[in-house]
Amino acid sequence: MSNIVWKIKTFDEFTVSEIYQVLKARIDVFVEEQNCPYPDLDDYDQKALHLWAEEKGLVLAYCRIFNKGIKYDETSIGRVLTTEKGRGKNLGRQLIQYAVETIENRFHTSEVRISAQDYLLKFYSEFGFEDTGKKYLEDDIPHTEMVKK
Repeated sequence: MSNIVWKIKTFDEFTVSEIYQVLKARIDVFVEEQNCPYPDLDDYDQKALHLWAEEKGLVLAYCRIFNKGIKYDETSIGRVLTTEKGRGKNLGRQLIQYAVETIENRFHTSEVRISAQDYLLKFYSEFGFEDTGKKYLEDDIPHTEMVKK
């Protein structure tokens, strides 16, 4: 029996425990697993909507969502992750589905731009994201900008 709870909050709505668990998940996945020391605390968390799945207080999947004009001209989704404990439960698909629905409901647009790690291009294309051809290395990891109209 799964006790997974989905949450969506602004920065100011976080409890101390929640922000700790979210930051821990981001560091576990991006810094530890992907061996990618990067400036995670980039002063954008305060401007984001935070969407995550948790079970017993542990973050299983997470992303942050931005209205247009913050990261890109379009709305955007970033810091997308599934933690080790969350893998194999289809949470990544649910996460992106919920993120896209959140953008449509709260920001009244279906236009979304993301910076995808290249190995996930096929995954994101399932949600209608298209490769813009803009490719670059970010923290030594190949990325491609993708857009959904």
